[in-house]
Amino acid sequence: MAIASISEKIKDPRSKKRNLVMFLGLILLIAVLFISMIIGIANTSFSDLYNVFIGVQNTESYRILYHIRIPRVLTAMFAGINLAIAGCILQGVLKNPLADPGIIGVSAGAGLAAMVVMIVLPEYTNMVPIVAFVGAMVATLILFALAWEEGIQPLKLILAGVAVSAFFAGGMTCLMVFFSDKIQGTVNWMAGGFSGASWKHVTMILPYTIIGLVGVSISSKLLNALQLGDDVAKSLGTRVEATRFFLVTLAALLAASAVSVVGMLTFVGLIVPHMMRLVVGSDFNYLLPSSAIFGGILLIVADTVTRTAFSPIEVPVGVFMSFIGAPFFLYLLKRGMQKR
Repeated sequence: MAIASISEKIKDPRSKKRNLVMFLGLILLIAVLFISMIIGIANTSFSDLYNVFIGVQNTESYRILYHIRIPRVLTAMFAGINLAIAGCILQGVLKNPLADPGIIGVSAGAGLAAMVVMIVLPEYTNMVPIVAFVGAMVATLILFALAWEEGIQPLKLILAGVAVSAFFAGGMTCLMVFFSDKIQGTVNWMAGGFSGASWKHVTMILPYTIIGLVGVSISSKLLNALQLGDDVAKSLGTRVEATRFFLVTLAALLAASAVSVVGMLTFVGLIVPHMMRLVVGSDFNYLLPSSAIFGGILLIVADTVTRTAFSPIEVPVGVFMSFIGAPFFLYLLKRGMQKR
């Protein structure tokens, strides 16, 4: 039976298409990763990049690539992966395509907590990812409490998310007012971007990306079970409430890790899973890894465009994503209202 099931899966044309999408996505990710590393104000080439990999250090190109471009591009990729996985998980748990860490207030909770540490307790900056995770979980618990009515109500969730996000954004504004002499270092972080990203940021976010990628294999099965409904999921042996808590905790951790390193980036977790759902369908065995791949691609491309298109002026990636994501969110909201 198992062999027959595997054989059917291999012959399934949808499976072939989904695997092809992920394979091409990986190739595209590698391509944009290396192309982005050599593109910038200073001219560099693939040969310069190759010299970095083989250890040729006594050149200006080495210093540009190794100390600026490579860590920046890697940080963008890891942040995109984390935010896309977080958004995909939240959409699956809440069964709502409008769910996103930025829209429902999770990122704002993480941002306020991180900002408190960076402004009030700068000597504990190394604790920012953990503190941001606590802030994200607090925001999530508040959101669940407000939106719960014999289960999560999608419309109440969005409205509660707007309120929670506004509340924590107000907290960040208060910090900026009361500590106006200390906010200069957080201005770019508030806008969301990769300016100044270094190997320190890579090492900060990489462990959480690894956790997220490992969690994908576990989460996909759990999310598929939840899509069948609580009763069916329970009959299959799934502990529904514990599963939801685990998945939301994982999403909050991934969102918080990205926020703590690159600031307030929104809409990545909304756009990528939704677009990939149109391509690979709703099976989370394919949707989660596809979202991770194309989340990395999206932020690498977005960062490359924002630092080169308006040179010498660099537009924060958060601003760029807002211009893309806000119309997309309104489109999804209008389409959802028309279906009612």
